[in-house]
Amino acid sequence: MNPNEIPVGIVGLGLMGCSIVTCLLIAGHPVVAVAPISADLLHAEKRIREHLENAREKGLITNDPDFYFQNLVITEDYNELKACKIVNECTIENIDIKESVYKKVEAVIAPDALLSSNTSAIPISQLQKLTLHPERFLGLHWTEPAHTTRFLEIICGDDTDIKNGEYLYELSHKWGKEPILVRKDIAGFITNRLMYAMYREAISLVENGYATIEDVDRSCRNNAGYFMTLVGVFRWMDLTGVPAYHTVMKNLLPTLNNSTEVPELIDKVVREGGRGVSNSHGFYDYEPGEAEVWEETFKEFTYEIRQLALKYPADVVKKRLAEKR
Repeated sequence: MNPNEIPVGIVGLGLMGCSIVTCLLIAGHPVVAVAPISADLLHAEKRIREHLENAREKGLITNDPDFYFQNLVITEDYNELKACKIVNECTIENIDIKESVYKKVEAVIAPDALLSSNTSAIPISQLQKLTLHPERFLGLHWTEPAHTTRFLEIICGDDTDIKNGEYLYELSHKWGKEPILVRKDIAGFITNRLMYAMYREAISLVENGYATIEDVDRSCRNNAGYFMTLVGVFRWMDLTGVPAYHTVMKNLLPTLNNSTEVPELIDKVVREGGRGVSNSHGFYDYEPGEAEVWEETFKEFTYEIRQLALKYPADVVKKRLAEKR
């Protein structure tokens, strides 16, 4: 399983598409990056080059960006995908647009090439019904920035051949991932279901006056943020005593927010046109220039937290046990 011998196509060159391209180039894949809209061509090369330059500065790679660009084709021509063995669609969350992309992709790729979507909201079982070969269709759910994070969800739809999911699971380790294989399709997959339960409760606490936005964020940073790079929720309960959680659940769970409505706090931000740091209008107020500094700081943080996380891979304890024997 040599990435150098596995051409990969990425369709959609927004923020996420460009960082996915960067991740795959670093892993050694030949990459064909297709821009479904011409506007993507205006910024794609610049973004990918900046990602590679930052990766070199931070020691993630040792070669110049030009070394990786030898393996990259940026184009509007879907015919360039012909040799690709894996194609990942990264367009906006619009079913009609995705269906149009799948038709163009399937018109040129081989019947045994894998087709996937980076959707985070549309069920894979629904999307694969739009394709000619649903058994080779999967979800590949990345998180930004794709070239520094360890996160990747591989999602099987109702009609997906599980062997295709298992293949991508093995291959994605070469992308620097600790992947999650979602064997049965479910709305939101795994990570979004966990995170959106927390988002809803966080908003509820603020809306009902129990804490400020700043205090809720501080709670997340200094509790979950303290241990989650090393362990997940189940290992955390093991480390800190399972019976205590059982006791608390009996009393606490009935009091948690379980509303199915979008909370007013986030609805108000969106109604007013807020998008967060991208337009300096979100849950927080941003003084001039502050949003840009937050973006720069987050970029720097992703590299530093990556270095720490790499010291503690999923099998760190097994390795330490082996050393002691």
